[in-house]
Amino acid sequence: MKKTKKILALLLAMVMVLALAACGGGGDKPAGTKDPAPSTSDPAPSTSDPAPSTDGERMYIPVMAKGFQHQFWVAVKTGADAAAKDYDVDIYFNGPASETEIDAQVNMVKGEMAKNPKALALAALSTDAVKEILEECASKNIPVIGFDSGVPDDTSGAVKATAATSNEAAAALAAEKFGEHEGLAAKLQAATSDAPVVIGCVSQDAVSASIVGRTTGFVDKMVEIAEKYQPGKVAVEGHTKWEKKVDSPAVIVRVEVSATTEATAVQTAANALLNIDGLAAVFCSNEGAVTGFLAATADGSDLAEGGKFADLVVAGFDAGSAQKNAVRQGWFYGSVTQDPYQIGYKAVEMAVKAAKGEAVSDVDTGAQWYDASNIDDEMIALLVYD
Repeated sequence: MKKTKKILALLLAMVMVLALAACGGGGDKPAGTKDPAPSTSDPAPSTSDPAPSTDGERMYIPVMAKGFQHQFWVAVKTGADAAAKDYDVDIYFNGPASETEIDAQVNMVKGEMAKNPKALALAALSTDAVKEILEECASKNIPVIGFDSGVPDDTSGAVKATAATSNEAAAALAAEKFGEHEGLAAKLQAATSDAPVVIGCVSQDAVSASIVGRTTGFVDKMVEIAEKYQPGKVAVEGHTKWEKKVDSPAVIVRVEVSATTEATAVQTAANALLNIDGLAAVFCSNEGAVTGFLAATADGSDLAEGGKFADLVVAGFDAGSAQKNAVRQGWFYGSVTQDPYQIGYKAVEMAVKAAKGEAVSDVDTGAQWYDASNIDDEMIALLVYD
């Protein structure tokens, strides 16, 4: 009997030891135990999300601009910073003091490459100067996103896309605004071959890709708009690059290109345009053209009420203090500005996507029209830099 009691006591002690082991917080689960089912309130992981970084670091993207001496780049940086915040990545925005300092930019980019970035956003001062860097990016599968003028003629394959203004589309916006001007539209409708209406375009040169693009965009859209009023009677004159001959035109789009890019040469081209009979409107394709045109109109006073050219409808491109003053005064109908904020934002956005392996393609960052009614609006004020 005593032996039986000892056996029962021993068995009871073993049961208690096993129970304590099963309840311990640090022990392994008994074989065959299943994990609890996941809560249906927790979202399932997205199959489109990239695999987390194995080094545990946040995504890092250097954004290397052409310079910092212009307010344009400050606005680009503002957009880039906003995208970095939205996409929860780290960026470093920098550029040389001047857009002539090619070596300085190259050294900056090399310094950033040493940090093993996941992607690179670059507005190259010289594609040739960064050729080796681009080849390194290609070999290491580091995608490069161009912005502003980008990285033209890259042969490495590292550049996946560019965020930039479509100069053609931006200048076409000015022509569209001309088409919305009631007084100018009435003149186009009433135009005849005996008294043709002239729409002028002042361009600083016929070589620069940006200015050529803007001139082409404005001329093509202006012709399209004028054709609605005078089908088959719209001519383009003034420069062989854009010339379109028409017998007895009722509307003439006149392109004046200055002999050089010097301010006095642009002023001379503007004066030639102002002396043409039937001139109803003028588009200035960049800040240099605006400066020359204002000089030809007594710093804009001839465009004021009661002035010699008070009835002229004028639009510019870009900004600058003199141009903004002309808009505020009502001497200019308005102007078109690039959207540097979107240039910076889209550059970072595409860099993030490319780093995740997503397909990216060139994007037009758009342009904005500003006039006396909206020039001081918060977002427009950011874009109309001096």
